[in-house]
Amino acid sequence: MKKKLNKKKPLRRNSARTKRSPNREPAIRTVMMPRDTNALGSIFGGHILSLIDLAAGQHARAVSPKSYVTKVMREIEFIAPVNVGDVVSFYCETVRIGTSSITIRVDVDALRGVDFVQNIRVTSAEVVMVAIDKDGKPIPVRS
Repeated sequence: MKKKLNKKKPLRRNSARTKRSPNREPAIRTVMMPRDTNALGSIFGGHILSLIDLAAGQHARAVSPKSYVTKVMREIEFIAPVNVGDVVSFYCETVRIGTSSITIRVDVDALRGVDFVQNIRVTSAEVVMVAIDKDGKPIPVRS
């Protein structure tokens, strides 16, 4: 007798609600503080971009231990606001490894609520990091 699996609807790419991913470790996890707010009281988008940049850099170094600079951030989508007190996690995935660059997808999730039970996708982006030598010249990622 076959068991019937409970099939749930797959999450849309841009869905604000996400499931926790127990096997996935964030490159960065931090708590959002009042000093990081904009004039509307939510977290300033530039602060999130800065943390996306840091997370992508950490991920690139884990893939291939070199020095990296950001070449481009693209497909940045602010899906939902980030609030003071949210525990924000930056999850990275390698999309492509080129000769001197690594393209990384960064998904940003916020845990919120009294018991931090709401997990919400707040931002996603694609970042291209370029490996450089001590003179700032591009070098191969794999060497």
